[in-house]
Amino acid sequence: MGVKNKIEEGFAYFLTLTVVDWVDVFTRQSYKQTIVDSLKYCQQEKDLAIFAWVIMSNHIHLIAYTKNDTHLSDVLRDFKKYTSKEILKQIQTEPESRKEWMLNRFEFAGRNDSKITNYKFWQEGNEAKQIYTDEFFFQKLNYIHENPVTAGIVLLPQHYLYSSARDYCGEKGLIDISYYQD
Repeated sequence: MGVKNKIEEGFAYFLTLTVVDWVDVFTRQSYKQTIVDSLKYCQQEKDLAIFAWVIMSNHIHLIAYTKNDTHLSDVLRDFKKYTSKEILKQIQTEPESRKEWMLNRFEFAGRNDSKITNYKFWQEGNEAKQIYTDEFFFQKLNYIHENPVTAGIVLLPQHYLYSSARDYCGEKGLIDISYYQD
């Protein structure tokens, strides 16, 4: 992670977590559910607070921060480590027509990284952008919720199940969110 994307404690961040080579992994419900379950775990056990989120086919956007003395960078590291292992296990054991192709991509991506044993699932870094104004927060909130619309997945943001847009429209979403106080 470069200096420009360094995460400082005590701030909320707009984050982008991207699958290596932009592989469209999150087209299967079980992989998306692994992400949802892991985010919920991080909320309950690691003091993660989420203002907004969306799971796209090959990346995730979050606006998040951590409570208490928990470091956001540590939570993200643990989240990525766990989800990469779980999703790779699912790819290997569940019916997956793209299994060999995806495993080859992830193996190739990890081949030149000394920290990787077999497969590299997530790209390095989190593209962390500090939320420094209300205007920036609402710009990123809108961007997150419009992502599935822009991608042609749904006509309205609240129709997409794997997003916090439902919460902002008065419906209950899959993940508990914290509402921004401006």
